[in-house]
Amino acid sequence: MFDLLKGVRVVDLSTVVLGPYATQLVADMGADVIKVETVAGDVFRAARPGRPGGDGAGFLNLNRNKRSIALDLTRPDDKRILERLVASADVFVHNMRENAARKLGLDYAAIKAAKPDIVYCAARGFGRGLYGDEPAYDDCIQAASGLAWLNADANGEPRFVRTVMCDKVAGLHLAFAIAAGLASRGRTGEGCHVETPMYEAMASFLLIEQLSGQSFVPPLPDRGYGRLNSPGRRPYRTRDGYVTIMPYTAAQWQRFLRLVGLEELAASPDVTNDQQRSRNIDRLYGLVADAAPQRTSAEWLDLLRGADIPCAPVNRLEDLPDEPHLAGSGYFRTMTHPVEGGLMYTAPPFASDTAQELPDRPAPALDADRAAILAELGLA
Repeated sequence: MFDLLKGVRVVDLSTVVLGPYATQLVADMGADVIKVETVAGDVFRAARPGRPGGDGAGFLNLNRNKRSIALDLTRPDDKRILERLVASADVFVHNMRENAARKLGLDYAAIKAAKPDIVYCAARGFGRGLYGDEPAYDDCIQAASGLAWLNADANGEPRFVRTVMCDKVAGLHLAFAIAAGLASRGRTGEGCHVETPMYEAMASFLLIEQLSGQSFVPPLPDRGYGRLNSPGRRPYRTRDGYVTIMPYTAAQWQRFLRLVGLEELAASPDVTNDQQRSRNIDRLYGLVADAAPQRTSAEWLDLLRGADIPCAPVNRLEDLPDEPHLAGSGYFRTMTHPVEGGLMYTAPPFASDTAQELPDRPAPALDADRAAILAELGLA
């Protein structure tokens, strides 16, 4: 946790992954993030695995460095608490649909009336348009954005990526929107309203390279990014496992081809000319696949690193806590949660030579900070 956003207060009504991921990044930068939950709590607290009766690992990994207060916004007293919180805040975040926010009096107009210079950031499933007020979860957006199709198996069956990618990509957009809103307010003295819809965020994320020939008017016949969509682009089986072998530039391909005894091809325009190499990528990847079984994974990694060719082992998730780079850099840390006990967690994904680094705090228990927050608002 750093002190870069010290003094910034964020009132966060978001739940599950998208919003909490964004506000954790902001909290990691030092903002005071107050997580406003229902009296039942964020539903993601129940997602398993977790200790009996406790919060799930996913929730604990998304909500460090925050404080929690539980409010029933159908009760006038709790609604007044939220109004006082908003009046004290710099940023207001939620991931409700627009009609739901309006019914609760949490739309931009209502929040701006309570705090004219508020930075109001709403994360939605879909932007303004045909699907504007439809519900959405990560699987829906993986399907609608083309990601499930892009990740199809060998038989052409669409498949979901095994991570909540759309939530997290949109969460990064939301964190950027918060930072941009704060920068705008610092420059103009005025608040702002920014929306970050999941569908549009993920479509933008994918289409940067995959829009391909459709980028041109009239469109070129190419569809998708050939290198990424090549069937030969995959981890390669070695004598005893798998590695990633990733020559990319002409010089890297030349060094690789010389390593495997293909000197003549290394000098060919099919390798040295960037456009021809792009058109011949399937053939080149096939040569990598043919060569890979000739050595062990360790032998390949030593050889490739010695030739300055990008490569990586294929780690299992359970390998990562002991992986030499991550373990050696202190990326995995431990803390003691007042309810859950000992926890391992990943360090905030930032580094700074100038900001002060502060101790991280564990994700809060439901309503754990009510007394302190009410006292700060003069309501104790």
